[in-house]
Amino acid sequence: MQTNQFNYLPILMQMGLAVGFVVMTIIISGMLGPKRHSQTKDKNFECGIESVGNARIPFSVKYFLVAILFVLFDVEVIFLYPWAVNFKDLGVEGMIKMVIFMSLLLVGFFYIIKKKALEWE
Repeated sequence: MQTNQFNYLPILMQMGLAVGFVVMTIIISGMLGPKRHSQTKDKNFECGIESVGNARIPFSVKYFLVAILFVLFDVEVIFLYPWAVNFKDLGVEGMIKMVIFMSLLLVGFFYIIKKKALEWE
């Protein structure tokens, strides 16, 4: 089966239409939307709490560490779904590979627990 560049034309047209719609919606809403400026409307507002102090206060590194670990383990769990769907087709070889994968995942998890990366102070 041979393909040429004309087969991609409908995809490019749909992508261009979607991007054009988004850009035009943003531009038109900016032109037609209300423009009421006042001291109260231009003031910073965060969840009903008045802004106090500097916005550039340092965050604890623990926060970022927990966030990165969550994303890491969340992405690794995503690999379990295709394996579970094709479990019967993969056979013993697929089972051995998944046991190795889960073992490495558990080793990393126990290492994180040992280093107390998930404990808040």
